Amino acid sequence: MALILNIETATTMCSVSIGKDGQLLALKELNGDYTHAENLTLFIEDVVKQAGIQLSDLDAIAVSKGPGSYTGLRIGVSTAKGLCYSLDKPLIAINTLQHLSLALSEGEDSLLCPMIDARRMEVYCAVYDSNGNEIVPTAAEIIDENSFADLLKKGKLVFFGDGAAKCKETFASNSNAIFIDDIYPSAKNMIPLSEKAFNAKQLEDVAYFEPYYLKDFVAGKKKEVI
Repeated sequence: MALILNIETATTMCSVSIGKDGQLLALKELNGDYTHAENLTLFIEDVVKQAGIQLSDLDAIAVSKGPGSYTGLRIGVSTAKGLCYSLDKPLIAINTLQHLSLALSEGEDSLLCPMIDARRMEVYCAVYDSNGNEIVPTAAEIIDENSFADLLKKGKLVFFGDGAAKCKETFASNSNAIFIDDIYPSAKNMIPLSEKAFNAKQLEDVAYFEPYYLKDFVAGKKKEVI
């Protein structure tokens, strides 16, 4: 049983929640053009106020560790670590794709493939069953017509997240490929995972913890490299 602040900044969604005993107590989020630096601290203040608590009341700070936007992850992790240091609270790290998979449920006979946009035709992805068990581990994948071929032969595979849109045309002829739009990582879906991690004492070393980038940062002309 714990009171945990959850921070999600791995994509364009800036999302903060407070969970108590695994249940949603407060939530503030905005899906924009990487406005995390401007909004994150304000969102944290808002959820603390919504929940009617003080930061010192928290039992832990949880952060979405990636994969995702290099800059977004840096902001989320540095903020979480700063809170842990100042409040003397433990740090919990949650895989972004894992909690994204909890955003929807398509029935027991469907597998879930959350996708986060990377560069060109590449995505960060993993596959989970309807119970949240990992079937295919997190990886950076360049999508082509042979991607997920074995799984798509066996049954329905649901693609979602901001990386799924660019895969639609590739799988257009496969009736087992299902796409659901407008699903983004949210700190509310971190709550059951951070509660479970806290109870299992699956905590991070605040001094040495780094985001899960999957790939090295590559500078380019765009404002954000994902």
